Amino acid sequence: MKIFVPLDSAAKALGADEVAAAIQIEAGNRGLDVTVVRNGSRGMIWLEPLVEIETDGTRKAFGAVTAEDVPSLLDGTLESLGTVEDIPFFARQTRLTFARCGLIDPLSLAEYEAHGGLVGLKRALALGEEEIVAEVTNSGLRGRGGAGFPTGIKWDTVRKAVSARKYIVCNADEGDSGTFADRMLMEGDPFTLIEGMIIAGLATGATKGFVYIRSEYPDAIAVMEAAVRIGLKAGLLGTNVLGSGKAFDLEIRTGAGAYVCGEETSLLNSLEGKRGIVRAKPPLPALEGLFGKPTVVNNVLSLATVPVIMEKGAEFYAGFGLGRSKGTMPIQIAGNVRYGGLFETAFGMPLGELINDIAGGTASGRPVKAVQVGGPLGAYMPVSKFNTPFGYEEFDGQGGLIGHAGIVVFDDRADMLKMARFAMEFCAVESCGKCTPCRIGAVRGVETIDRIDAGDAGAVHLLTDLCDTMKDGSLCALGGFTPYPVMSALTHFPKDFARQKEAAE
Repeated sequence: MKIFVPLDSAAKALGADEVAAAIQIEAGNRGLDVTVVRNGSRGMIWLEPLVEIETDGTRKAFGAVTAEDVPSLLDGTLESLGTVEDIPFFARQTRLTFARCGLIDPLSLAEYEAHGGLVGLKRALALGEEEIVAEVTNSGLRGRGGAGFPTGIKWDTVRKAVSARKYIVCNADEGDSGTFADRMLMEGDPFTLIEGMIIAGLATGATKGFVYIRSEYPDAIAVMEAAVRIGLKAGLLGTNVLGSGKAFDLEIRTGAGAYVCGEETSLLNSLEGKRGIVRAKPPLPALEGLFGKPTVVNNVLSLATVPVIMEKGAEFYAGFGLGRSKGTMPIQIAGNVRYGGLFETAFGMPLGELINDIAGGTASGRPVKAVQVGGPLGAYMPVSKFNTPFGYEEFDGQGGLIGHAGIVVFDDRADMLKMARFAMEFCAVESCGKCTPCRIGAVRGVETIDRIDAGDAGAVHLLTDLCDTMKDGSLCALGGFTPYPVMSALTHFPKDFARQKEAAE
């Protein structure tokens, strides 16, 4: 009997370690032959710890298991959810990037390969650089970290650059509120990311890679470091990748807690041992990146999606999605919702369907007031925008952005003036200080919103002007995108700002 208990950080926070220990003890006391496998999360956080029991090749799921439930779990009297695949939240997904997450032992290379792993890499090893880049380009894959830049174009720029040394850098500094997909994948299927980075190296001529992980992810760091050691021992990494004669080495690096290091040039400075501040562009990192050499900087999800593209082909992947938003997106649902977790689906699902149907509305049972999509720099979308399809251009047309696809839901008790203030305060605290519009603008933004809160209606025009300056003048997206949550709150929820004046009077 195999019993799967997630090692995912969210599951552990809800007692997964205690459940795993209780299973070992109870099985030992009963003399049962039980193997406990610490898998990744299936992404349904409200059901964690989600325990699965495999007998005769069939896995049955049990939700929100506690250590006290273990005796009845082993007795067979605990109520089962059936198979994970039959749970409605999971059944409606299209899992490509996260196909193996929660299904396998994250650190078993044999299981990874048995479930389709390394097929894409083996195909890439038989292709030339241009052919690999063409496949990624034709798939329509775009950056999943926030900007949505076409991955193939970035890779081709690095490929064409002339240099004795090139680098692949994975941005795993997942600092946006309401996001956890990078962490979940690194903890649950690390070899997918490693395989994607090797393919990126083959496509561009890079032989060295770095994964930059935020310090707040100790479990992801530990799993990735273990996966790299296993990969080296198995010949997946090193001087002779799968016996091909081609080299690719990989190192795991830990960030120091700066949100701005999610911006690629700040991240590169940090990797070099410098202060994490933004670099002016040009030069682009693709031409002068890490240590001044041509560098691909991609998000975890971008790189982890490459193996399935190489395995199944560009046409297959591009067959999903909407318009220029091709493929699937692992959407992270958080905040005041009944069903929070990771939901991977093709681009195009309306925002309202995601919130009301998939997420089940608010956990409080109150009406939804606003949804912030894209992290702390994302716009607040009102219910009137719920028919907006989940796609890059579609959200941009509504004054929003997808970013890393984190969704945070607020009910009708949310004070949007305070949320706008939080956005400015967040920017002020996290600013690297390199440019004036961000460094000074965010501080002045907090002061201006406080004036509006105190009843100074004339400060609204000043806030609007300040947001224009930050948007147009900031060096990076931290200062440049902070106006999105501020102005969307002001535009869509004007009563929350006017009410403050009335209260003051």
